[in-house]
Amino acid sequence: MTSITSVELNYLVFRYLQESGFTHSAFTLGYEAGINKCTIDGSLVPPGALITFVQKGLQYLEMEANLSNVRMLIVVVFVIIIDNFLVYGGNQVIAKSICIYSSRFVLSLQNDAEMDEDFSFLQPLDIITKDVNQLRQMVKEKRKNIQKDRIKDRDKDKDKEVEREHEGERGRIREKERTEKEKEREKEREKEREKEREKEREKAESNKEREKQPEELAYRDMVLDQVDKDVARHEENGTLAGPEPMDIATTSTFASHDACEIHSSEVTILEGHTSEVCACAWSPTGSLLASGSGDSTARIWTISDGLFKSGGKNSPLNVLVLKHVKGRTNEKSKDVTTLDWNGEGTLLATGSYDGQARIWTTTGDLRTTLSKHKGPIFSLKWNKKGDYLLTGSCDKTAIVWDVKAEEWKQQFEFHTGPTLDVDWRNNVSFATSSTDHMIYVCRIGETRPIKTFAGHQGEVNCVKWDPTGSLLASCSDDITAKIWCMKQDKYVHDLREHSKEIYAIRWSPTGPGTNNPNQQLVLASASFDSTVKLWDVEQGKLLYSLNGHRDPVYSVAFSPNGEYLASGSLDKSMHVWSLKEGKIVKTYTGNGGIFEVCWNKEGDKIAACFANNTLCVLDFRM
Repeated sequence: MTSITSVELNYLVFRYLQESGFTHSAFTLGYEAGINKCTIDGSLVPPGALITFVQKGLQYLEMEANLSNVRMLIVVVFVIIIDNFLVYGGNQVIAKSICIYSSRFVLSLQNDAEMDEDFSFLQPLDIITKDVNQLRQMVKEKRKNIQKDRIKDRDKDKDKEVEREHEGERGRIREKERTEKEKEREKEREKEREKEREKEREKAESNKEREKQPEELAYRDMVLDQVDKDVARHEENGTLAGPEPMDIATTSTFASHDACEIHSSEVTILEGHTSEVCACAWSPTGSLLASGSGDSTARIWTISDGLFKSGGKNSPLNVLVLKHVKGRTNEKSKDVTTLDWNGEGTLLATGSYDGQARIWTTTGDLRTTLSKHKGPIFSLKWNKKGDYLLTGSCDKTAIVWDVKAEEWKQQFEFHTGPTLDVDWRNNVSFATSSTDHMIYVCRIGETRPIKTFAGHQGEVNCVKWDPTGSLLASCSDDITAKIWCMKQDKYVHDLREHSKEIYAIRWSPTGPGTNNPNQQLVLASASFDSTVKLWDVEQGKLLYSLNGHRDPVYSVAFSPNGEYLASGSLDKSMHVWSLKEGKIVKTYTGNGGIFEVCWNKEGDKIAACFANNTLCVLDFRM
């Protein structure tokens, strides 16, 4: 509370005694207190200043309905006045009258807990020179400012709490990743043990074979010769038995495995990342390949046909490193989780674990950093026109960014869980999926979803529009894939042939509205049950099951002409399937689980990214 000095108080009492006719008392007080030596300019003190000071204080306090604290304050003031009055020779009868007068004022006051705070806003000169309405307005304005400061502090506390929640979410995700990697390592160790046991069995079988009698060997040769003759006879008569071309069976797949193994001269290994490579994408217009890694970098590789002449590893001169953090490059908060080229192949967008999206040129320059998300970005897509970028984040929102203005255009906050995937339907509308089991179709400028798809019973991992934007496919941890259309709320087809979670789905580049209009439109789904399945989207029925992998399949991709399908798995292998012949035509086995596969625009190269920090590019010419 604002204080008043003893010199000021003595001067006010001196003026009060003087103006009230108590000349003797005023002279005595003035002499003893040295009033003539004080620096107070008497011309600035209006007549009746002490009474005005006390009365205005009482009026203001009465107006604010204050009681106890004000009583004490006024009692103290009047005690000081009476004490000084008596000390300097004042009449006791007059002192008693002042005491009675002050008591009546004190008893008429009301209590308010905010009195001390109100007085702290005022200076003594304010109380003397301003009326009650002015004082009230001053206190009101200062209280309003304090309230604004408190609101700001609360908002800061909320932001800190949100950040703590996101940090906890990031910790849970990292723990989940560590658990998955440990499971993968355990699988690898078990496979090694199984290989050792297999070698022992083969050795034992070999020993047994050597012990066989010559007669038994001769008998076996005779049987095999007869089989060959039978096969030749069936071929001549056109009656050779076997599966239909598209009846893809595990036995026929592995029978051709050795014959279709890709030679090392057809493979280029790209090294340079220092952590797992989780995303890759070819430029739609050139020979550039982009990759994103847990080492806080993305890279742009220039891939030319000359690399395949001798095979081997890519030269460092052919790569641009896009650093997402200065200094150390192993900060997990800067992991590059997703990337996408614009339609012209002139700009690369990357999404990171730090919640920021970045846009880079083909020369490796950082053009724009887009910051608004409060959690990791899991999905990121350009629209076809290239004027908007769409991001989905762990903060449960999706944001459309105006690339030219370099700012966010609209944030969509509909999900109650992290947004896992986003996909444009056209240049202004898109679909989002989430761990909350929901799918929303949104349009720029609309404040509510234009369509809501509910039906999944687990996290929706992926959503993809067909080439014409008519049908939406989704896949989930509930072991189903579903097909939706905008004309109805319920799914059109419920696809239920997988036995474990479905991680990825892709539409074939075939059917009406594509470059291959005379071929059937199909949907491919990749699952943790180690299979890839192809679906007839018109009938909602399973066409073929591709059973060549031994571990979860993370990624599938159709060739540009729609005739081949590439699949990548945690079993370290990538298979290329001929959809006409119904078999694996190419296969490559690397040194780590495969997270993503993709074709270049010409369809003669396939890229795959691995958990062992590398990428590979396969030369595909049939």
